[in-house]
Formats: sequence, structure tokens, C-alpha cells
Amino acid sequence: MRAAALALAAALLVTPGGPGRAAAEPTRQEAREALRALADVETRRAAALWLGQKGLMDDAPALVQALRDQDPLVRTSAEQALWQVWSRSGDDEVDGLLALGIEQMSAREGDAAVETFSRVIARRPDFAEGWNKRATVHYLMGAYAKSLADCDEVLKRNPHHFGALSGYGMIYLQLDQPARALEYFERALAVNPNLSSVVDTVEMLKRRLIQRRKDTI
Repeated sequence: MRAAALALAAALLVTPGGPGRAAAEPTRQEAREALRALADVETRRAAALWLGQKGLMDDAPALVQALRDQDPLVRTSAEQALWQVWSRSGDDEVDGLLALGIEQMSAREGDAAVETFSRVIARRPDFAEGWNKRATVHYLMGAYAKSLADCDEVLKRNPHHFGALSGYGMIYLQLDQPARALEYFERALAVNPNLSSVVDTVEMLKRRLIQRRKDTI
């Protein structure tokens, strides 16, 4: 473990092109081990950033574990890295479609975004992020049943997807089902305890449910 951490530090923490430049980049295994072994903080930060740039779905468990790192920058980098890893399908054309759909969603072109994300899903049904992005558009358009169905598909492929878990919670809030919303928000926090807005929502829902119980007595 220590050797892997040192190798990663040598490859990532030197000045590119400088006299101390490492001959080869670290392997993904070395980056994962640097996170899991709790190497020095700079090496852990570098590992999270490197996996964000080049990691694959097999690297996600190490990044999920890093969401509980004692260093806040490691935790932030691990969260960002997960989104980067999740957004790579392994197919450049599919990734291009995903980016187009995100642009359409940002421009509030809901129908066009749904169509684009549906093309992503048709080409790569195993790619969880295609389902997640379509779930997001359906939610924004108020198509809650369709959004829930797409969230189901996300979790079949990526059970650690805290975004989809939070999405369930948001949908159930809109459907006035606070108990179910609370369940999914707590599941999201069980994966990623750094979601501050979700923490606040959980506390609000707990108070609301307590008040509802009092009102029924």
C-alpha cells in the first residue's frame, strides 16, 4: 500500500516536464490503493483527481469510500470524480449525445433532451447515467411516474448513485409522501454524507413527520 502511494505521488505531484518528472503514470490500481490505504493527504487528493480524469466504473467503490475521508478536499474531489466516472460510457458518440442532452436540458428544451437521452439509452442501455439524466428531465417536466421508472433503472446499474437516490426523495416530496422521501434521502446520505442540502431536508422532514403524528393524536 505504501509503495502504491509513493508511486502515485511521484507520478502526480511533480512538475510536468521538470527534472523530477516520473517516467510513467500510476495505474488505476495504484490510485485506488492510495485512497484506500489513507496515504498522506496530498497523495489522496491527487488520487481522487486522477481517477476523476481517467477512472472507470470499476474505480467507483474506492471513490465512494473516499466520500468519508477525513480531509474535506478529498471528499469533494471524490464526489466530483464519481460524477465524471459515471458520465463516461466508453463510447465517444454516446458521450457526445449525453453532453448534447445536458445542453438541451440546461436550455429548458425538455422534449428535445428526453429524445436525446432516449437515444443514449437505446445505444447503451447498460449506461446508468443515460437513465439518470432522462429521469432528471422527466422530473423537471413534472412527469414523476416516468422519472421514478428511470430512477429504478439507474439503481439497477449503479446502486451507489446518490443523485438518483436524492431524486427519488425530491419526487416523493412533490407527491406529498414525506415518509418515502425521507427514506430515500437517508439512503442518499448513507452513500454520500456530504450532501448538505439533503441533510437539511432530512431534518425538515423529520420535524414535519413528528408534527403530523402529533396532529393525529
